[in-house]
Amino acid sequence: MANRQKTDVNLPRPTRVKNKTPSPIQITSEQIIREAKERQDAEIGPPKQKITGPTELADYRLRKRKEFEDLVRRERCNKSAWVKYAKWEESQKDFDRARSVWEHALSVFYRDHTMWLQYAEIEMKNRFINHARNVWDRAVTLLPRVDQLWYKYIHMEEMLGNVAGARQIFERYNEIERARAIYERFVQCIPKVDAWICYAQFEMENGEISRARNCYERAVVKLEGDEEAETLFVAFAEFKEKCKETDKARCVYKFSLDHIPKGRTEDLYRKLVSFEKQYGDREGIEDAIVGKRRFQYEEEVRKNILDYDSWFELIRLEESVGSKSRIREVYERAIANVPPADEKRYWQRFIYLWISYALYEELDAQDVSRTRDVYNECLKLIPHKKFSFAKFWLLAAQFEIRQLNLSGARSILGNAIGIAPKDKIFKKYIEIELQLGNIDRCRKLYEKYLEWSPENCYAWSKYAELERSLNETERARAIFELAIAQPALDMPELLWKAYIDFEIAEGEFERTRQIFERLLDRTKHLKVWISYAKFEAPAIEEAEQQEELPEDSLLEHRKLCIQRARGVFENAINYYRTSAPELKEERAMLLEEWLNMESSFGELGDIELVRTKLPKKLKKRRQIDIDDGPAGYEEYIDYLFPEETQASNLKILEQAYKWKKQKVASDDAEED
Repeated sequence: MANRQKTDVNLPRPTRVKNKTPSPIQITSEQIIREAKERQDAEIGPPKQKITGPTELADYRLRKRKEFEDLVRRERCNKSAWVKYAKWEESQKDFDRARSVWEHALSVFYRDHTMWLQYAEIEMKNRFINHARNVWDRAVTLLPRVDQLWYKYIHMEEMLGNVAGARQIFERYNEIERARAIYERFVQCIPKVDAWICYAQFEMENGEISRARNCYERAVVKLEGDEEAETLFVAFAEFKEKCKETDKARCVYKFSLDHIPKGRTEDLYRKLVSFEKQYGDREGIEDAIVGKRRFQYEEEVRKNILDYDSWFELIRLEESVGSKSRIREVYERAIANVPPADEKRYWQRFIYLWISYALYEELDAQDVSRTRDVYNECLKLIPHKKFSFAKFWLLAAQFEIRQLNLSGARSILGNAIGIAPKDKIFKKYIEIELQLGNIDRCRKLYEKYLEWSPENCYAWSKYAELERSLNETERARAIFELAIAQPALDMPELLWKAYIDFEIAEGEFERTRQIFERLLDRTKHLKVWISYAKFEAPAIEEAEQQEELPEDSLLEHRKLCIQRARGVFENAINYYRTSAPELKEERAMLLEEWLNMESSFGELGDIELVRTKLPKKLKKRRQIDIDDGPAGYEEYIDYLFPEETQASNLKILEQAYKWKKQKVASDDAEED
């Protein structure tokens, strides 16, 4: 408690303000700052020196000159040091020394017109008029383009009343011929674009339009191949534009675009588009925009001549303009860039350039001879021994057909089959001959086709289909027999299906059964069994459609077909049960198909026959094994068939009987 009281005593007491009204005398911040400034001590400066005699004056001048000399020697490019030095000499009334300082300063800063102005003003202030005139003469001679020097010189003569001198200065200021002679020497000594443009602008300022035009024309002749030639052409075109010669300005732009490298024409295109928007019509504006886009595409193909997509863009642009010579020139430049490697993936876009070229010559230019030359040249260029392009062969042949040159088309397709046979070429050639009705040629082509590709099931099927369309049933059947006898086929299931469909269409059901049996000798696939069974089932309706049978005979026929279908399913089930017991899912699917078929038979169907054979579905889990070890478990469906259930029951009975027998034997042993 005592400590607490001591702590309270040490705390500061709050200040209580009794009167809160503002003071009648207000003190501003400015007053506070001013009083603080007044109370500060006086600045300590250099002591004032009183010179009492010529000796002290000479010492003072010597010391100051030495300081200035050391300063300008150390800081030669410091203008303020020179000016202070000269003005100090002026204050000492030593004008010769002051002039000497100014002359030394001008030797360094002779291009600075402010130094000349200060020098001349000091001479005028001290009434050295002739010296001032000398300074002004030198200044305007050295810097004739600085107007202020001329104005100051003329103002000085006017103030002195020397009107004749002022008039003479004005005449010197307008010495056009002398300036023109200087410009002529300038462009001869320094033949650059900037020099010629300055010369032409000088003539323009003096109203000499013809002389300015002559300057530009001479510059174009001399500097056409210069690196900055585009600047010259732009200036020339703007000059023509100022002279209201828009057609000539347009000609200058187009001439420059034709004579300047493509990499340096960006500014020209921009200027041309702006010019056409201001003075041209719609056609001119579109032409300028096309030129700008042409420049962009030319830049892209220049960077990569094998960029065929850029070539396509450039070609489409040229085709939109419609100039045949330019379009052909671009096509020729594009197709000259042959891919460096003989790999098909590099040639695919390149071949489309040739295709586009040929179609342009045929459809747009309508030049048949050039189109044929394009096709022939491309076919010579393609390395057919390594790869070929069936599309190009077919386009060349179709072109000849459109020209009613059937022999030429056959020659092209024949060469294609001999040099680079392809499926597309055979198919199209056969299609053409079939449309013309040349069956013997079609047969020869199919024979060549199958000789080249004996495993091609499509060719075998189409060949047989051709013979069947001609009612040559035996020939078609012989073709199918040759086809299925081949040791290797790419899609045998399609060929067998076509053969089966052919025999079904001919109504040869017995032959169809034989084909199914032969197919089952080669493969026991689930789809084959199902197709065989479905073939037997629809035979009922087919028999009804083919002939009208008595009701008893029809019923017997139906039962026979159903029995045959069941026989197919029974054989299939026996195969899966005995020879392929691991194919449980296929066996279950086959039973489902059988059950559906029995349901479709109606009263003649026996659903219970199949239902007793159906398996039970069991959900099981098995371990997933990967390279690193077990990776968990997955669920799957297993099937438990009736015979497996009976076998498991018999095993249980056998084990029980064995246990009983062992039990009796053990009891007898205990009794003994």
